[in-house]
Amino acid sequence: MTDKLEIRQYVVGMVGTNCYIAVNRQTKEALVIDPGAQGAALADTMKQDGLKPVAVLLTHGHFDHAGGVAEFVKKFPVPVYVHEKEKDTMEDPAINLSGSMGGCAQKYHGDVFVKDEQELDLAGFHIRVLFTPGHTAGGCCYYIPMEDVVFSGDALFCGSIGRTDFPGGSMSVLVRAVKDKLMTLPDRTEVLPGHDARTTIEQERMYNPYL
Repeated sequence: MTDKLEIRQYVVGMVGTNCYIAVNRQTKEALVIDPGAQGAALADTMKQDGLKPVAVLLTHGHFDHAGGVAEFVKKFPVPVYVHEKEKDTMEDPAINLSGSMGGCAQKYHGDVFVKDEQELDLAGFHIRVLFTPGHTAGGCCYYIPMEDVVFSGDALFCGSIGRTDFPGGSMSVLVRAVKDKLMTLPDRTEVLPGHDARTTIEQERMYNPYL
């Protein structure tokens, strides 16, 4: 990771979801990855700190990751990026779990629907989209090669992988996606997951029992 990138991490919501703000120290532009349940609070914090949000990046559409999007974009009307195969998850409360686990059935919106291996230039960072289905049908990760970091959502965790017993889940699909898309990244790549502790590709390659 270079001096250009500052990563701020917040644990939000009822299931302890990791929300990340990726800040360009040089410009104060920022990306919000999975605002979780605290969209309004995150917006207020960013405003107080003089940060300039450029986009929201969603790794997937479950309520604990996407639930704060509407509140956030009310305060900062930036585009919301999500994988093109995650539309059904976003729009169906039975799939995004907002009704069964989040307490209130909701539909979530996306503005930019990205594709596998699509390259994005946002907030001064060059980002590659990695399609990692299996936790949900359209889950993806956001890899910033020059900074040696990947935001892995609920695809890859420290010593584990995401649950696959929700609608659209598949253990075989997720394991294959993680092996093909994430385990091919450089060993030094820092993995910033949707829950629990950070890790590295090298550590997961050596010790993750699912891989």
